Amino acid sequence: MKALSLSFKGSLGKTHSLKLNYANNNLDADTVKAAMNQMATLNLFSKDGENLYAKPVSAKYVETTETPLFTAPKETV
Repeated sequence: MKALSLSFKGSLGKTHSLKLNYANNNLDADTVKAAMNQMATLNLFSKDGENLYAKPVSAKYVETTETPLFTAPKETV
């Protein structure tokens, strides 16, 4: 599964991340950057007086690969 990982600087200088598990995996850098800039200007997320997503820093796709080791058999009732 691919997830879109967004990184922002908060208004107090801390780094915050937002992970979107079901994002379109064909987005280009300009589209993602524009969306991140729009999120930053809307001031949607705050905590303890800090705007969490004040300035976009980076974005990347993160791909997770699962490797099953075993599965317990289902029990019949």
